[in-house]
Amino acid sequence: MKVAVVGSTGLVGTKMLQVLAERNFPVTELIPVASEKSIGKEVEFKGKKYKVVSATDAIAAKPAVALFSAGGSTSLEWAPKFAAAGITVIDNSSAWRMDPSKKLVVPEINADVLTKDDKIIANPNCSTIQMVVALNPLHKKYTITRIVVSTYQSVTGTGVKAVTQLMNERKGVAGEMAYKYPIDLNVIPQIDVFLENGYTKEEMKMVNETRKIMGDDSIRVTSTTVRIPVVGGHSESVNVEFKKDFELNEIKSILQKSEGVVLVDDPSTQQYPMPKDAHEKDDVFVGRLRRDETQPNTLNMWIVSDNLRKGAATNAVQIAEYLMKKKLIG
Repeated sequence: MKVAVVGSTGLVGTKMLQVLAERNFPVTELIPVASEKSIGKEVEFKGKKYKVVSATDAIAAKPAVALFSAGGSTSLEWAPKFAAAGITVIDNSSAWRMDPSKKLVVPEINADVLTKDDKIIANPNCSTIQMVVALNPLHKKYTITRIVVSTYQSVTGTGVKAVTQLMNERKGVAGEMAYKYPIDLNVIPQIDVFLENGYTKEEMKMVNETRKIMGDDSIRVTSTTVRIPVVGGHSESVNVEFKKDFELNEIKSILQKSEGVVLVDDPSTQQYPMPKDAHEKDDVFVGRLRRDETQPNTLNMWIVSDNLRKGAATNAVQIAEYLMKKKLIG
């Protein structure tokens, strides 16, 4: 199967190539695409070198699927052109997520909404993905009414420039700033731009995307998203209120049986999920499960995942795998 990766030289694009190789996706020909300044450069895939080409050349090569991770403006311009050529686009930007005509997919939850006619498929925001993977099986059983989430997000969510800023600050070296403020030994309570309601774009993504993926607009979601000096892995403190009451042991049992979830929850031995343990893994790790003692039917939990993998690259590849399995591409 011919596969294009648009944005193949970026952090997520590089991770997409890695995940495609690791999961043995049947790539017969790789078509790496990047911005004009990167055309002609080489990327490596399964020990072989491939030259980066333009988006126009990629369309002419007629891949079956194109994984996009090149930013919203690139997706808005090029995804429809790929789709018009009959190529299925799986887009990692925010460009199409809330478009009512486009599906927003986390395979463990709602891959079954996909059809052959879906030529532009949206990959959700990284912090939303890990939260809904953990919450959806609980929603099925107890019905979620409200979610309060605070995120602690890695600098890799911003990109290479942010990782460089953090490492420069650790070494005491002056350099280009990805953020307005230092990130080392600091916490920045802003991810993306502020909106008129005082929330950031990232916070509202979590609100709107959660409802769309879980297919329930009645779920009330409020979010605070924070950037922390960690390289790889987003963490979330989640307070979730259900319509029905629960037993903690039953919650644990449900999570242990849920696809893509690993329960790490033993306070007696100080076992709980941390970003360093999620690094380079595709699972969503859940722990610190405890009842909210201030109100009924409410659970506190801690959710951690590798934001470049399940939060981006792996989720996109899993969508492609589903499309292939159901013979919706190829």
